[in-house]
Amino acid sequence: MKITATLLAIACGSASAFTPATGFGRTKSALNVGVEGMVGGEGPEPMPFTTTKTSKDFDPAGFAERAPEWVPWFREAELKHGRAAMLATVGFVVPEFVRIPGEQFSFESLPKVIDAHDALPDSMIQIFLWISLLESISIPALANMNGYDRRPGDFSFDPLGLYPTTKEKQEEMQLKELKNGRLAMIAIGGMVAGSAITGNGFPYLP
Repeated sequence: MKITATLLAIACGSASAFTPATGFGRTKSALNVGVEGMVGGEGPEPMPFTTTKTSKDFDPAGFAERAPEWVPWFREAELKHGRAAMLATVGFVVPEFVRIPGEQFSFESLPKVIDAHDALPDSMIQIFLWISLLESISIPALANMNGYDRRPGDFSFDPLGLYPTTKEKQEEMQLKELKNGRLAMIAIGGMVAGSAITGNGFPYLP
């Protein structure tokens, strides 16, 4: 039951990537209000089975048109989900091969990574508390998102100094993060579903 609830939560989180995330409206007015300067809507990757046939300004549900003032929040939410999904993807695969010290984490005690959700409640609580702490820290930034010049997802956290200095390279890195985050949201949902259904470890196939 717990695994089913987890799968449902992941599916909902992954689905959010395809609605507000690209959030680039159908009309010029919506584009000018909310998404100007954001990366991710340039295209022109082909999009079969759609009316536009291209990923440029892809927003079939019209979120940016109907709520342009929410577009920064949509992008912030997408980046958060993408970053969490990228960490989750790595965290789901790596323990298939390497475990941290501790009997409760050993391959003998926990043959399948997905079983950790139910078998290690204390660890799950710690994860939840750390996520809650990070979310609470970000509340002031989100509350004032439209009140000052802050790019969605930017918390000025770059301890290794990897963020480029030129605008062109900055936008290139932002686009890479966006696309990798979207891919990771799909990937973690697929991996958890595959593991739960097949009962197998990596690569979670029958």
